[in-house]
Amino acid sequence: MFKKVLVCLDGSKLAEVVLPFAIEEAKHFGSELVLFRAYSEPIPISLALPGVTGAPIETKGREKRLIEDEGEAEIYLKSLADRLQIETKLTVNYGMALGVAGPAIIEYCVNQGIELIAIATHGRSGLGRLVLGSVADYVIRHSNIPLLVVRPTGDKT
Repeated sequence: MFKKVLVCLDGSKLAEVVLPFAIEEAKHFGSELVLFRAYSEPIPISLALPGVTGAPIETKGREKRLIEDEGEAEIYLKSLADRLQIETKLTVNYGMALGVAGPAIIEYCVNQGIELIAIATHGRSGLGRLVLGSVADYVIRHSNIPLLVVRPTGDKT
């Protein structure tokens, strides 16, 4: 039923709690497992005068940080994909995108023909959710495809 299952990851162990559930679904349906991570562009420094829109200042440090973030994401995803492919005997691939996680996930799914999204929620509520936002909440509200949402239990640190 699901040819491609997207597993949303952010590099944390908390996000990885969704993996056993996604693997089980992929095995059941003979699906390809696609690991995905969005990495955000560093916040630009912007100078502006009162009444004038600011323009971002490109710095070598900002460019270096972006390259480092992309490299870290790729190393993380590739090593995890390689390990899971050996352990599960599933076809495991990975993808990543520059951008805000929620919209990046939705766009990637549309462009890659993803049929199921597996995502963990950090379980924030109240002020924490308001201040920090919720990628899972965004995906739930904006996705037109089935979702597998897992809320981690135990310690939330």
